[in-house]
Amino acid sequence: MQALDLTVEEIGPDGATLTMPITPALCREGDILSGQSLAALADTAMVIACTGAMGAVRPVATTNLDLQFLRPGVGAAIRCTARVTRMGKALIFTRATMTDLPSGKDVATATATFFQP
Repeated sequence: MQALDLTVEEIGPDGATLTMPITPALCREGDILSGQSLAALADTAMVIACTGAMGAVRPVATTNLDLQFLRPGVGAAIRCTARVTRMGKALIFTRATMTDLPSGKDVATATATFFQP
């Protein structure tokens, strides 16, 4: 996770926003950000969105993670905005959008389900 160099820009009851710089270590051939990096960013942002919605740090476990890659991430950084769409007694449903900076174009979207013990 440290290699991703994530910055938490915002966290609150409505969600979380994180930024990840695009570095050579995270890119594959062609200087395109790897899908694995986007998946880790999305998962982390959605976990932090759960924390914001719960109002406290509590353990959650990813039970499902689905990503849709829309275009290559080739800018300076990726901003991920995540929010909780439904919080149940045991399951939390989330959604995230990853945007290329500085272009502002969406590069991926994600949904995830988390279990809260």
